[in-house]
Amino acid sequence: MDLEPLKRIGIAAAFKAGSVLRSHYGKITSISKKGAIDLVTEADTSSEEIIIQTIRKAFPDHAILAEESGLSPGKAEHMWIVDPLDGTTNFAHGLDMFSISIAYAFKQEIVVGIVLCPATNEIFAAMKNKGADLNGRSLKVSSSKTVSESLLVTGFPYNFKEILNPLLNRFSNCLKASQGVRRLGSAAIDLCYVACGRFDGFWEQKLKPWDTAAGELIAREAGAVVTDFSNNPFTIDKTEILATNGKIHTEMMGLLNLKDAV
Repeated sequence: MDLEPLKRIGIAAAFKAGSVLRSHYGKITSISKKGAIDLVTEADTSSEEIIIQTIRKAFPDHAILAEESGLSPGKAEHMWIVDPLDGTTNFAHGLDMFSISIAYAFKQEIVVGIVLCPATNEIFAAMKNKGADLNGRSLKVSSSKTVSESLLVTGFPYNFKEILNPLLNRFSNCLKASQGVRRLGSAAIDLCYVACGRFDGFWEQKLKPWDTAAGELIAREAGAVVTDFSNNPFTIDKTEILATNGKIHTEMMGLLNLKDAV
């Protein structure tokens, strides 16, 4: 299967959506809530509309799963998975750490992944078995051999109060063992930063398919190991993700393994 046309359309959709987000950035007038701290803005919906339009024009019979509008009908074996604005809370507060995530799955396997960071104009892309790149430059994970040499990144789910104790225990374990832990607010960026070696490991709970679909492929194609906290293969319907450079994976699992894990 030739994945290049799918990659090209995904990149085109991402750049169109990036222009939409930049036009809204710093000018948000309407913010609504899907949950107590789960925000959605007019930028989310406008970005999603242009992505769907771009994909539909090229592939009218493909299905699309998007964060704001849900599942659009189409051939189930051809599925696009879209997060039009990953990092909405950052965006709404004028922080430029946000991204657009677009993935394509063939027969339920992610084979194309694209993540655009509009503020920096960095575009990460990958195709199955073809490697990953950043603005056309090949990516490779870091070479850190231990967590003590590593810079880690994590995120907190919107319903963090329901799992607060295991969340804080894991954070504490990793903070004490590593050179530091960052929290950027965009899982797609976190995974891409593991792919390019800016971070050595990433973990999070309670993510949605559109948060991880593109970034997980990009990380794996750059050499990352991606599993759940128990070393089972990661799939986008799982509620745990651990992505590392591979060398620190076993050590990270030990830090995340709690008896009261949720």
